Amino acid sequence: KPAAKSAGNRTRSPQPAASRPSASKPAFPDFSRPSSRPATTSSAKPQAARTLAAAPVRLDLPVPYAVVSRRAGDNLRRGHLWVYSTEIEHLELAPNSSPDLVPVVDSRGILLGTALFSPASQIALRLISRDLVNHAQWLALLPDRLRAAIAYRKPLLTADTDSCRLVFSEADNLPGIIVDKYADIVVLQLLNKGLDSDEIRKICTDTLRDALATPNLTIWERPDPRIRELEGLSAPSNAPLYSATPDAPVASTIFRLNGLKFHFDVNSGQKTGAFLDQRENYAAAARWASAKGATGKALDVCTYQGGFALHLAQVCREVTGIDASRASLEVAERNLAENRGKLSAEVDWVEADAFEILRAWAEPKSGSEADRVWDLIVLDPPAFAKTKRAVEGALRGYKELNLRALRMIRADGLLITCSCSPHVTWSDLEAVVADAAVDAHRRVTLLERRGAAQDHPVLLNLPESEYLKCL
Repeated sequence: KPAAKSAGNRTRSPQPAASRPSASKPAFPDFSRPSSRPATTSSAKPQAARTLAAAPVRLDLPVPYAVVSRRAGDNLRRGHLWVYSTEIEHLELAPNSSPDLVPVVDSRGILLGTALFSPASQIALRLISRDLVNHAQWLALLPDRLRAAIAYRKPLLTADTDSCRLVFSEADNLPGIIVDKYADIVVLQLLNKGLDSDEIRKICTDTLRDALATPNLTIWERPDPRIRELEGLSAPSNAPLYSATPDAPVASTIFRLNGLKFHFDVNSGQKTGAFLDQRENYAAAARWASAKGATGKALDVCTYQGGFALHLAQVCREVTGIDASRASLEVAERNLAENRGKLSAEVDWVEADAFEILRAWAEPKSGSEADRVWDLIVLDPPAFAKTKRAVEGALRGYKELNLRALRMIRADGLLITCSCSPHVTWSDLEAVVADAAVDAHRRVTLLERRGAAQDHPVLLNLPESEYLKCL
């Protein structure tokens, strides 16, 4: 997911008097917290307000408010939800205040909506409504949106799959909120400074308890360490937000995906602990392996805790998983032991850097087809491009991995290649694989395009929500 980092604000010249808004502007309530200054009216002018622009546009609006660039305004009108810090032309805040919500207007004073505010983030504003929403109204909206998101996922939960993403941030109209369910453990992530409050945590916790109604439920908060640093978030408590057994709160469990069992520990692993977004692709990989007869030797590159490898082990003869993390492979071995009765393959794990080992294994010994020993290869690397600036280097990395893999797969073999970089588009990924095929002297046919699982819906007006791509 796109990581946030601080960036400076560009300055703009003062707006000419002739283009300033007339007295018919809408009245804006005070959007600072209840403990801040009293609410003002549209006739009030900012008093000793702090600005983040060298030459601000003077608008007769109550504090706080943000004036965004024309480009940002156009993006918001087209349905996007983010405003970058460099797109804020003027920001007025009351002295010594850090509001959670800020009204957003264009240079004419026309309302664009209300946004969560994050002063340190590259994504400074995340729209929560197209209307004026004050703090109390936002707190009233939050439980309804949480319940709607959970209701959408409940049909996906079965005896074979008891885990999924319950809340997916902007795609569920809940910017900055992630909730993942692993059996009876629920993990909450608050990824925006405007959400970093005890009242938000309490609403999320109470709503999750009521909506899930699980007798053994435990709810933990686990912020992303990198985003926590970039957003300036408070340190999470070592205690759970809720536990059905408060004297001995549960921090680890075994959860199920597609009938297979996986170990989960809230205090280890990446993201919220595991990768739920690939669940449907795990099952599709096994189906395609059977359909194409690629059931001999399978290689899972960047296997993490064995997601693709264990699903392929149900249909393949031999499976090898590669990862640079010994801790991840230790969990993969425990997952293998947990599912051994359902698996027919011989499975082994290799601790190695993906680029180095593929470079070594792809070197032809004799230049013959016999050197291509793999029936199926999965490439599921981490996000190479967390920013737009990193895309060029990321594409070189994706091409390198796909080139090596294509040199190792036998004729009529199967390649499953993924990217979870939000700034790498479908056309980028397909072009990389096509170029790698040319360099590897292989003819490649695209069988299917796949994205994230159904519990990770895509918001069409926010392309960044379609981050996972699988060919």
